[in-house]
Amino acid sequence: MTSDGVASPATPAAPELERWLFERFGRRGLDRLAIERHHDAHAHDLISTRWLHLEEWYRAPRFIRGCLRSVGMLGRARRNALAMRIVENDLAIAGLDPAFDGFRLLHLTDLHVDINDTVVPALVERLHGIDYDACALTGDYRAKTFGPIEAAIDGMRRVRAVLGDPIYAVLGNHDSIALVPAFEAMGIRMLVNETVLIRRGNAALRVVGIDDAHWFRLHDIPDVATQRPRLPSLLLSHTPEPYRRAAEAGFAAMLCGHTHGGQICLPGGHPITLDARIPRRLGRGAWRHHDLVGYTSPGVGTSIVDVRINCPPEITLHRLRAR
Repeated sequence: MTSDGVASPATPAAPELERWLFERFGRRGLDRLAIERHHDAHAHDLISTRWLHLEEWYRAPRFIRGCLRSVGMLGRARRNALAMRIVENDLAIAGLDPAFDGFRLLHLTDLHVDINDTVVPALVERLHGIDYDACALTGDYRAKTFGPIEAAIDGMRRVRAVLGDPIYAVLGNHDSIALVPAFEAMGIRMLVNETVLIRRGNAALRVVGIDDAHWFRLHDIPDVATQRPRLPSLLLSHTPEPYRRAAEAGFAAMLCGHTHGGQICLPGGHPITLDARIPRRLGRGAWRHHDLVGYTSPGVGTSIVDVRINCPPEITLHRLRAR
């Protein structure tokens, strides 16, 4: 059952899914599903005709692995992808009630749980012993941008088993909206252009989650900005790309991912590509744009190929601070 009172079927059939999405999101849920179905139907054509587009170049893994193997780096790069760091970050939020000062928010992003059989066990082991008050997931649970979702659901179910409540999550450009009922059945509160309140006594913090702003571009910052606008607000976005709109709308802080920090970087951690329309300073770690403070996590998992070079995977623990 969602917070809106809509029962969450774990793996709904197509007609049931459509009914559920309409009850939960109205027409916009069906619109997103229609975009996904069109993408799924033409995915192989896209791979053939857009081979230079990083996200659709699914023949790349064999080529990249071959290059790394030829220089003796494949094993190391694969081990790098499982060496998850825990990074702590102070996140200063304007207007934050003193009751929330020191509030710990676990941030996971770009898990891509079905890319191989090793990332989920590594993440589950690393999560043990981390103390936090809430968890934020900022998208990309599936490895590919099309195709089946069952493996992603299974992987996330194993991750969910070791996560404490509450958990708030948004969708990424790799994710189907069909994941939402399954995730909410697990107790993950999905935010698709929606707002929730976290309360501590008489104090409240507004957490806003938007739909993917990278490929689907179905985020609706003007709408969510008007929902309880007088409270300090934390925005969850898969990608940092809507940072200007978020600052203009008055959000105090923004958590995101998508870039993987580059994933395969030059020495010194300089990314070859971030696959996002942003200044490079927003590609990894803490940043600021006018009054908006943000953090772009390089993520837990990997995309396209399960390797990392000069860019370790990250589990981020934010501590909220008043400013």
